[in-house]
Amino acid sequence: MSTQWLKDAVFYEIYPQSYYDTNGDGIGDFNGIIEKLDYIKSLGCNALWINPCFDSPFKDAGYDVRDYKKVAPRYGNNNDLYRLFGEAHKRGIRVLLDLVPGHTSEEHEWFRQSQKAETNEYSNRYIWTDFCFQPAKGMGFIGGESERSATYALNFFKCQPALNYGFLKPEEPWQLATDHPDAIATREAMKDVMRFWLDHGCDGFRVDMAASLVKFDDEKKSGTSAIWRNVREMLDAEYPDAAMVAEWSDPPVALRAGYHMDFYLNHPGGGYASLMRDYQKGFSVNDGVDNSYFRKDAPDRDINRFLEQYEAWYKDTRDIGYISMLTCNHDTIRPRFNMEMDELKLAYAFIFTMPGVPFLYYGDEIGMRYLDLPTKEGGYYRTGARTPMQWDSSKNLGFSTGCADSLYLPVDPAADAPTVESQQDDPASLLNTVRALLKLRHEEADLQADGEYETVCAEKGKPFVYRRGSLLLAVNPSGEKLFADVDADDRQVLFVLGMADAHARRLAMGPQSFVVLK
Repeated sequence: MSTQWLKDAVFYEIYPQSYYDTNGDGIGDFNGIIEKLDYIKSLGCNALWINPCFDSPFKDAGYDVRDYKKVAPRYGNNNDLYRLFGEAHKRGIRVLLDLVPGHTSEEHEWFRQSQKAETNEYSNRYIWTDFCFQPAKGMGFIGGESERSATYALNFFKCQPALNYGFLKPEEPWQLATDHPDAIATREAMKDVMRFWLDHGCDGFRVDMAASLVKFDDEKKSGTSAIWRNVREMLDAEYPDAAMVAEWSDPPVALRAGYHMDFYLNHPGGGYASLMRDYQKGFSVNDGVDNSYFRKDAPDRDINRFLEQYEAWYKDTRDIGYISMLTCNHDTIRPRFNMEMDELKLAYAFIFTMPGVPFLYYGDEIGMRYLDLPTKEGGYYRTGARTPMQWDSSKNLGFSTGCADSLYLPVDPAADAPTVESQQDDPASLLNTVRALLKLRHEEADLQADGEYETVCAEKGKPFVYRRGSLLLAVNPSGEKLFADVDADDRQVLFVLGMADAHARRLAMGPQSFVVLK
């Protein structure tokens, strides 16, 4: 793999409008991120993923791009972003931008041209039917809003017309094949966008809805995968250090499609969801039993719910790329919603010591809460996970000097709202636990992305024990002392939370404990 820097990478995801506001308008900006780079480095994070920051009408928080080569004025200007790249690089921090290849805003100039009745170079940049009353069968569609006598397909919200990469097996005259020149032109236009930002210092991309390009694709996404392999060929030839992480959550497919990393996402019922969000059924909150593995009082915890899916993926993909686990992201309910600080410490210890490239969502390092808020910019239930970063006890918890009613979203109003300031000097705080864990990960090559992994003990009622290279790790999220019969004699304790003791080939793990043995 050409992107060797990923081996020791730990990413920090920043929702830019909510991170740090330097001009008092209530919205975070690039200068705010620059001012906090030293803080980010102090965490042990050496890479950033910045959510969409391109020009947009913000009907979907920037995932409705109006101009791929211009940043949104509310964050600054292009030169500010170029400076951010440079300042991050001075500190050894790489920066990924959020690429949205499946759709644009309906206000994008490509779409404006595509709407015209006269045929032009953008007429097939989007998916149009042949007639104003003909629906785009099998897809969401819009009619009656364009000069052109046709309806157009949607990729997500109404404001996001689908870019046209073709259909795997066209069945209608208006459906282009994936090798049609106009479908190829869409792919090349996206590569042009990528080159633009890479040439200005960007280190790669997180790719939104990466599986959504070719329509009516097959189960293995062969049409979409062919496009991404073509993109990867370009990157390998022209930008060999550039990295891509997919929002796909199907590593066997995504990594073979050319991605360096694929997110393990919080799909309800999936393995990752069983770790911290078992309460979530579909996209609503279930008020019943929560068997999240890292909950102290989970009545029926079972790590095998995670391992069944994860181990199959890991064994299939370990030689071709990385699975990326995350504490949370901008689309996911924050883990503090149902978990206490000690539970979070154990969950993060697990995430940061597993194979692959981990991602830490801003504010999770201090245990920011999920807030129950009305929707903002298409966020809906996700809005409560996008609130401003909480820095200190000053006005607006240090996020902004602006008026409270001007903030992008409100800060946590609780008297005990967690802040960086309140945890900074406490060695036992969640913040400093994260720092210690990431320091250990950087120091021990066996804990990094490509270190060997093996499950040692996954029996219910016992600690979960796993091996990373020569290291032996164990976690007991329960409130009871648990034991495992493992060869742990004569090992040095590198890191411990709670109590752990190895004696006579028996590992004793105190309540809510985690240990790394060498």
